[in-house]
Amino acid sequence: MEASRVEMFRKLLERDPENPMLLYSLGSELFRRRAFEESTKHLRRAIQSKPDYSVAYRTLGRALYELGEDEEARRVFERGREVARRNGDLQTVKEIDVFMRRLEKRAAGGR
Repeated sequence: MEASRVEMFRKLLERDPENPMLLYSLGSELFRRRAFEESTKHLRRAIQSKPDYSVAYRTLGRALYELGEDEEARRVFERGREVARRNGDLQTVKEIDVFMRRLEKRAAGGR
């Protein structure tokens, strides 16, 4: 069933390749499957297509965090926090803040 969700999103994207919701959905599904590298490609495209898509920033930042790309993750989280605040998406702001603290802890050697 899981693989079919990925394939379903891929097929839908063939018809509408810049649809931010489909790009986010595929990126998010790949993130859940721990395919972080591939996930980041779709999440970046979702943000390019819809720059105010705060949850896409959150998930992209998390994927980058999992890949150990901490500086890039921090930049994405900071931008995502700004976008989420502007959108009034306080839950996403809180979630991003949690991951920002994890980045700080990891940078201090507390992985």
